This record gives sequence, structure tokens and C-alpha cells, in this order.
Amino acid sequence: MRESLTFLKEFIKHPTKVGAVAPSSVGLVNAMVDWFDWDRVRNVVEFGPGTGVFTEAIVERLHPEATFFAIERSPQMAELARRRCPSATIYEDSATNLNALCDQQGIQSIDAVICGLPWASFPESLQAEIMETMIDRMSDQAQFATFAYWQGVVLPAGRRFSRRLKSSFHTVGRSHTVWSNVPPAFVYRCVKSS
Repeated sequence: MRESLTFLKEFIKHPTKVGAVAPSSVGLVNAMVDWFDWDRVRNVVEFGPGTGVFTEAIVERLHPEATFFAIERSPQMAELARRRCPSATIYEDSATNLNALCDQQGIQSIDAVICGLPWASFPESLQAEIMETMIDRMSDQAQFATFAYWQGVVLPAGRRFSRRLKSSFHTVGRSHTVWSNVPPAFVYRCVKSS
């Protein structure tokens, strides 16, 4: 209950930084994280963990030799994620600072990115900066997953983001729709070319 209230408060205060009114459902969490090749990936980053529902699922699946960190702008959300996942490294920072944080963690290239950022609410310049920084830091065959709410897909920023994914990744797929999520959502599942 406390997490849901914090999420709603953050959404009301920062609607362009928090893309939802409630934490993601178990169905959406599974659609996001079960797709990754957890036996292979070693360097994993999460953008926008919010209350830590994806973070918890990631930590449960990580290979013992994997390195993982998350980036969350909101101090309130970062605190909730740390409480949920005390073993996870969660930076209060921007995804635009990915390179500095990877350097700090000793990560040369990223194998997997799990993303909870509200892409459809970002201006084109911020979408481009985050995406280009991330792509440049990803290894060959790296995997990327982010979710989208169906109502956001039809917005200009949502359509622009879909085009950006298709121009940035070798493969772009979609999961089934998670109708139990509020609001209903699906997951973009992308693979960088070799």
C-alpha cells in the first residue's frame, strides 16, 4: 500500500518522469524479465526501477558472476527499491550518465538493459540521448526490454520511440498484452546486431 501511495504521489508531482499511477503487475514483470538469457548475460543495467518490482525479479535471476546496477532519479522511489532489494546497487542519477556509472562499476559493455522509463513522455532530444548512450555501451547481441502502455503508443512521442527502436536494434519484437496491468501494457523486446 505504501509503495502504491508513493508511486501515485510521484506521478502527480512529476508526470513526465513517472509514467504510471501504480507499480507494474506481476504479469508485466514476468513479460519483461523472463525473456532474457540469464545464463549468458553478465553485465546488467536497469533504468527507472521505481519501487523495485523489476529489480527484485532481476536479482532473483542474475547469474552468480553477473554485475548489476539500477538508475533511479527519484530519491523516494530509490529508497523503496533499496528496501525491497537491499543487495542491489541503486544510483540516484539519470540514465544519461550511464557511461560514468558503468565506468564506476567496471563494466566495459552491457549485455542486458531492463527499462521502466516513461519514453512516451520524454522529448525527442532526451529519448535520443539515452538511447544513443545505451546503444554505444551495449555488447553485440545485447538484449533490451522496455514496456509501453497501449494508450501511449498512439501519441506522437510513442510512435517516434517505436521508430527509434526499429532504427537502433537488429530485432524488435513485442510481447503479448498484459491486460491485468493498470493500464494494460506490452513489452518491446529488442536485440542489438552483432
